[in-house]
Amino acid sequence: MVTEKAEIADPGRKPSGPLRRGWTTGACATAATKAALTALLTGKFPDPVTITLPKGETPAFALARETLGDDFAEAGIVKDAGDDPDVTHGATIVARVARASPGTGIVFRAGDGVGTVTKAGLPIPPGEPAINPVPRAMMTKEVEALCAEHGVAPDVEVTVSVPRGRDLAEKTWNPRLGIVGGISILGTTGIVHPFSCSAWIHSIHRGIDVARAAGQDHVLGATGSTSEGAAQALYHLPDFALLDMGDFAGGLLKYLRAHPIPKLTIAGGFAKMTKLAQGALDLHSGRSQVDMDFLLKKALDAGLERSLGRRILQANTAQEVLELTRENGIDLASPIAELARLTAKRTLQDAPVAVEVIVADRKGAILARTDLA
Repeated sequence: MVTEKAEIADPGRKPSGPLRRGWTTGACATAATKAALTALLTGKFPDPVTITLPKGETPAFALARETLGDDFAEAGIVKDAGDDPDVTHGATIVARVARASPGTGIVFRAGDGVGTVTKAGLPIPPGEPAINPVPRAMMTKEVEALCAEHGVAPDVEVTVSVPRGRDLAEKTWNPRLGIVGGISILGTTGIVHPFSCSAWIHSIHRGIDVARAAGQDHVLGATGSTSEGAAQALYHLPDFALLDMGDFAGGLLKYLRAHPIPKLTIAGGFAKMTKLAQGALDLHSGRSQVDMDFLLKKALDAGLERSLGRRILQANTAQEVLELTRENGIDLASPIAELARLTAKRTLQDAPVAVEVIVADRKGAILARTDLA
């Protein structure tokens, strides 16, 4: 399932010092479900409510909302994402538990602010609420244990809702992946690790899965919105074919190696594509740097006068080098694009994926474009 962009924020904004962990929407939904079911069975809400996470940890959650009716109970928990800049941090995750007909079992519903899956390729089939498999398993385990403790069958309907979830979903990849109406209830461990790169990479993988399931033969991985717009002006791909690669070229390429799509366009600014040309697969400024010696060699190969070499070595940024070469009639973007494409092809190995690289400037103009071959 898609990951909230909150959980995959730019590591460049990472604060100094020890970082505090947080809890996923799945963990919060599980705790809210347990609290609501406990109240439905006993008439009292446990506060705080303790759950068991997949790896055995037992966090406790304070309730922010509780309502008890004749045949239902509702509990809400405010999500604490710790020090992660999570878009769902501070959102209230609400679970409403109601008795269901005998033999129904546990049924999950999407309440207000929780999305519904409409496209194939995700772990949850179309038509189902966007509640990931692990949160479903966590809630199921707590429901079954509570019902067994009280000697009743686990025939309940669990409706998860998130006030303002529709608005929050616009800041996630859900709209591109065909998840409509709100956010997803996520998590594989129940824990949010601040500034996690794995969450972003998992979302790229889910995007590829959706594109493959839809029979899409061309996808676009861009480092940012400007380069994405430049490539989109050429191809007008459907939203679900736009993979939000960001800095994680390796995460994109390695997954495509095992799950190929016939055509791939990689688009980015000059600095990011220079890093890819150098062989870097993580393009973030904190984990890879532009090599000015590398740029100098490529500029000289492209015809730059050797007397200008010192200015390249003394440049502060790749953009400064690009401007210097352009002022002197040298096309440095094209050889960088070709070398970036070679890095991509090496990473894809023998996968049947044709690759194109586009280098765009800060205004979205295309500086260089390789063949899609």
